Amino acid sequence: MKNIPIAIQMYTLRNECEEDFRGTLRKVASLGFQGVELAGYGGIPVGELKELLDELGLQVAGCHVPLADLESNLANVIQEQLVLESKFLVCPYLLPEKRTEADYQSLITFLNKAGAACQKAGISLCYHNHDFELENLQDGRTALATIMEETDASLVFAELDVYWLSKREYDPAKWMATYRDRTKLVHLKDMTTDEERFFAEVGTGSIDFQAILKKGEEADIQWWIIEQDATRRTPFESIEISLNNLREMIDGLNK
Repeated sequence: MKNIPIAIQMYTLRNECEEDFRGTLRKVASLGFQGVELAGYGGIPVGELKELLDELGLQVAGCHVPLADLESNLANVIQEQLVLESKFLVCPYLLPEKRTEADYQSLITFLNKAGAACQKAGISLCYHNHDFELENLQDGRTALATIMEETDASLVFAELDVYWLSKREYDPAKWMATYRDRTKLVHLKDMTTDEERFFAEVGTGSIDFQAILKKGEEADIQWWIIEQDATRRTPFESIEISLNNLREMIDGLNK
């Protein structure tokens, strides 16, 4: 299989980051992650943060930046990505009041514009889904399909989240196949097999990761990114389980 590196989405460790951002990064590095997907910089200047990441041997897999910041200060955000050597800038979430049909059309226009600015800087702009984008719009398409179909395929890319796709009864591997040339980043998290369908460590729940990993051979995926929005163990215990299970699954497919 292709050697796709593995990162952790730092939102998983948000409480730990609030207490000790630098120490949390050191722990992530000690677990063996190759990269981090940032969701904020812990109050550290980006130049200083890059020095710390270099010291720890961690690459920046991408950065989640709120849509409001992208809209109001895109040039500065792009400059931060260049300092961090981040190749992927991600629009991570839409606030509930920004999910009307008109809002999605405005978003599509903005993503194309922002994607062009990112491309000029050598960066790819990605859109990260939750479950609400899988609701149908008036024409019967999901909001996520509409975003992907109506944005410029050369400017806007996908960061698919396998949990949220599965939560809405969609097959993540099929979405990866549909957008195989545009899926640059994939969020890996599992789902419990009980009625709650809670967030679970990779390889411990109901999601078919074998199919997802195999599809990674065909898609242009640059990073597997482990994320767990909420955990029943400590977050560090959960991400270590996910990392070890993911490595075992990849090793099994390589045999």
